[in-house]
Amino acid sequence: MLDFLSHKIHLTPPDPLGGGLAEEIAAERAEPEAIVLDEEPGESLADKWQEAIDEFKNDPEYIDLMRSMDE
Repeated sequence: MLDFLSHKIHLTPPDPLGGGLAEEIAAERAEPEAIVLDEEPGESLADKWQEAIDEFKNDPEYIDLMRSMDE
């Protein structure tokens, strides 16, 4: 009577776009020149953004619009 509960589910890793693309992606990741993201992207992005803002503010033609509106 409970025989229908004895079935098992087997899941395979997803293959994006199908057609064996998972194997191609694995091969690309195994190449020596593959890009590896070791750090949190948010941290490095925030650092780069702050560097860009600092560089922008050091430009001799930079105008702080918020400051000029107060004056």
